[in-house]
Formats: sequence, C-alpha cells, structure tokens
Amino acid sequence: MPRVALRSLALTAAAAALLALTACAGSPAAPSGSDEPAPADAGYVTPGKLTIATGEIAYFPYVIDDDPASGEGFEASVAYAVAEKLGFAKDDVEWVRTSFDAAIAPGPKNFDFNIQQYTITDERRQAVDFSSPYYEASQAAVAIKGGTADAVDSLADLGALQLGAMAGSTSALTIDEAVKPEKDALLYDSNEDAVAALKANQIDAIVLDLPTAYYATGVYIEDSFIIGELPVAGVPDEWGLLLPKDSALTAEVSAAVDALRADGTLEKITDQWLGSGQGVTKLK
Repeated sequence: MPRVALRSLALTAAAAALLALTACAGSPAAPSGSDEPAPADAGYVTPGKLTIATGEIAYFPYVIDDDPASGEGFEASVAYAVAEKLGFAKDDVEWVRTSFDAAIAPGPKNFDFNIQQYTITDERRQAVDFSSPYYEASQAAVAIKGGTADAVDSLADLGALQLGAMAGSTSALTIDEAVKPEKDALLYDSNEDAVAALKANQIDAIVLDLPTAYYATGVYIEDSFIIGELPVAGVPDEWGLLLPKDSALTAEVSAAVDALRADGTLEKITDQWLGSGQGVTKLK
C-alpha cells in the first residue's frame, strides 16, 4: 500500500478512536447494579445518579428527623425501594428539596422524581407526570380538646365549624365536596400554617390526610384528637411519584412501583410506617 494511503488510514483510525472516547465520556454511566449502561436520552438529571426530591421540611411518618437519606420513614423507604428496582445503589441516590407548589407547577425540574404525598389528578397531569400510585390515603378532621368540635359525630356537625386546610390539597377538596361546610374553609400555604391557625383558635378543626392526623394528634398538636375519617371526595386520594412532564423515566418508574406492589414490598413498608391507629370513626 502506498505510504500516503497508509498515513491516511492511520489518521482515519486515530480520528475514529478519538470519536469513540468522546462518545464514551459523554454517555451517562450505568446505575449501580445495572448490567447495561443507561442510554444517552435516559432522562436522568445527573448521569449515573438518581435525583429524588421531597419537601423543604419532611415530616414523620414520611421521613424521620427530616433526613430522607437515612431511608427511615414511609416515603424515604418507598423512594429507596424504587431506586433499587431501577438499579441504583443507595450511595447513587441524591436528594433535593422543593416546595409542594413549585414541584407541581409547569416548567423544568431539578429532580428525576418527587415524593411528597402528591395526589394524582387529571388537572396536575397537565403540568407533570405521575407514576402508578404507591399509596391510597383517606382524610380526617383534627381538633383541640375542649372546643366546639368535642360533640361532633356527623358530617353535618362538622360542616357547622370553621374548617381549615392547605390550599390546593386533597384535604381542601374534601372539605368542599364531602363536608360541604356552612362557611368557606380557610386555606393556608402549608399544613404548618393551618396547624398554627388551629392552635391560635382561628379555626375549629383542620383536615389532614389520615397518617398525618395520627402523627399530629400524637406528637405536635397538644391535647388534640381525631374527630373522624371523612368520605372520599372527587377522585380517590392516590399518591404517585411526581415526574417532569413527558419524562423519559415515567414508564420505568411506574414499572418499579408496580413491581414493589406485586412482590409485597409496598405493603410491608406501609404496615411498618402507617399501620397503627386503626378504628377511627367514619363520619357520615
């Protein structure tokens, strides 16, 4: 072969090798435990990592001591179980914080999925994606002992009170559609603000999802009690992992949740963290 041809062949080979190295450097690393590298369009915020978001403050029983990386608490446990199904080791999970409203607003996200007691609704699906549900919650009314709520034993009685809830929540929807109160509910930016209003006697009762109601009455609202569980209003209160709209991960994350349900893992996690406090009166 002529020397010019040999030189041309060598340059071509070198260029091909450089291109291959560049391609490798730009491809996402495979998640730990995965046999195959993730494709370039896998949709992860950080290649080789799983970025999970939760609330700016995450409370028991969903996260213990506001430390989701511990894996302790209902939603922290679910998150790591999903991560494992996706092929990620615990060390490859990174946590970020978001407010409740910011995560469901349209626009770019800094997480792969967000776990923060998000009820799956068609309205929210216009701006974000959801996985299959990992939990179905009911709602309950909570009050402080010695007030006007002591004698409440029906929805009609509850509807005569001044109720409060977090704006945009299933709790607020339940007040409107299941309780149908005589006075408009007072709505707050967060459950914390609603609880503060209850303690300040600005409202007679607060509506929360039932697991939070158990914790509130047992830990952080002194001398409080659960008035009763409320009927389902509108759509069932099914919680899903929230993903960016049209995320490339939605089907894969849903499959992971479905697998955890099928193999009994979700039931075990639910029993461990949310299994207490049965026997609450259902208001009619």
